[in-house]
Amino acid sequence: MAYVEDSEFERDTTYIPDRITRDGTTPDGRPGWPVEPGRYRLIVARACPWANRSIIVRRLLGLEDVLPMGIAGPEHDERSWTFTEDPGGRDPVLGIERLQEAYLARDPHYDRGVTVPAVVEIASGKVVTNDFPQITLDLSTEWREYHRPGAPDLYPADRADEIDEVMRWIYTEVNNGVYRCGFAGTQDAYEKAYDRLFTALDRLTERLRDQRYLVGDTITEADIRLFTTLARFDAVYHGHFKCNRSKLAEMPVLWAYARDLFTTPGFGDTTDFDHIKRHYYRVHTDINPTQIVPAGPDLSGWLEPHGREALGGRPFGDGTPPGPPPADEEVPAEHRARALAA
Repeated sequence: MAYVEDSEFERDTTYIPDRITRDGTTPDGRPGWPVEPGRYRLIVARACPWANRSIIVRRLLGLEDVLPMGIAGPEHDERSWTFTEDPGGRDPVLGIERLQEAYLARDPHYDRGVTVPAVVEIASGKVVTNDFPQITLDLSTEWREYHRPGAPDLYPADRADEIDEVMRWIYTEVNNGVYRCGFAGTQDAYEKAYDRLFTALDRLTERLRDQRYLVGDTITEADIRLFTTLARFDAVYHGHFKCNRSKLAEMPVLWAYARDLFTTPGFGDTTDFDHIKRHYYRVHTDINPTQIVPAGPDLSGWLEPHGREALGGRPFGDGTPPGPPPADEEVPAEHRARALAA
C-alpha cells in the first residue's frame, strides 16, 4: 500500500480499522470483534517485515493454539499474496488461493492493497482487519487471558507512552525510511531519504550503546518493530533499496543489538532470509527488472556472539522464553542452512 508523490515515497496507511478486543467493544469507536480462540486465522508472509512482527509477537505470547496462522508464499503479483507453498496452492484452512479472496468476501468492491498481516474470520472467510500496528498491540493487551504461562509483557502499561513515542519515530524514520530510499523517484528525493535514514540509525546507535533494549531492561514491542527492519537490512535494503552508506554488519552497536535479538527464541527462528530475498528481488520489478536474486551476502555472522549480556537486562522480564515453534510453522531447514552457512 504505497505510492510516490512529488518523487517521494508515501505509504497508504488506510487500513481496515476493525479491532479484536476482549469483549468486542472498542474505546476508540472502531468496529469491534470479540476475542475467541479458534475463530480467526492470522495470515502472514515471512518475507514481509510488517507481518514478521505479528509472527514474533504471537510466538512470544504463546498464542499458537488459539490463533492459527496461515503463511503466504514469498511472491505476489499486482492482485494479491498467494499460497503457493501450501499443498494445491491453497490455504489449508480457508481454502483460498489468494488472500484477495478474503478481502473481497468482506467487500466485493474492495480496491485497496491486499496486505499482510491480515486476520480472517474462519467461518465467513472475511478479513476482519489488516491494521498491522494495532494487531500486535491487541495481541499483547486484549488476548492476555490466552497468553502462555510465562509470557512476557511486551507493552507494559507503565512504559506505554515511551514505547509509543519510540515506535512512532522508528516507523517514520527507519521502518518506512528504507522504503523512502528504495522507491524515491528522483536523485534529490533519494539523497534526502538516505540522509534521513542514516541520521536515524546513528541516533539509534547512541541510544543502544549503553542499554540492551530500546525501552527499559526487557524486550518490548518497540524492539520487535525495529528488529524486522534490521533483519532485512544487509539481505535486501543495503543493495536493493540503495541504503548503502554502511551495512548493518558495519555498524557495531546495531549489529550486536540485532544479533542479540536474532538469537533470542521467537526472533531468529521466525526469520526466513530465503523468503525475504525472493520477495524483494522478484516482486519489485520496477527496481530489479531482471528478477535475479543475488547469491549473497554472507549472513553467517548472525550467529556470532554479540556480547550484549554485559549490559544487563532481562529479555523476558519475569517471564520465560517460548518453546520451539510448532513443526508446521518452522522456517524450512534448507532455508536456514542456505542463508546462514559460513
